[in-house]
Amino acid sequence: MTLALAPDRCKEQIRAFLTSNFYISDVKTLEDDTSLLDQGIIDSTGVLEVVGFIETTFGIVVDDSEILPENLDSIRGMAHYIASKVHAAADT
Repeated sequence: MTLALAPDRCKEQIRAFLTSNFYISDVKTLEDDTSLLDQGIIDSTGVLEVVGFIETTFGIVVDDSEILPENLDSIRGMAHYIASKVHAAADT
């Protein structure tokens, strides 16, 4: 498990996953706050793929109750969510 997680590195990993696994017409327009659902980049099935990526890559468990737009709808939201989960795991 990654105990120290640099936010920018986390965002880079998320962006790389999204651009290699989902259709994004112009990668340059994918900003940290872009809504992945509103832009049609991910759908409900895509959310499950993102959850699998987060769990595998960052060694955390995403609880069903945490599958929320504020946690998974943008690169910034995912990075914040991942950092908080990794930090909480490091405290236990």
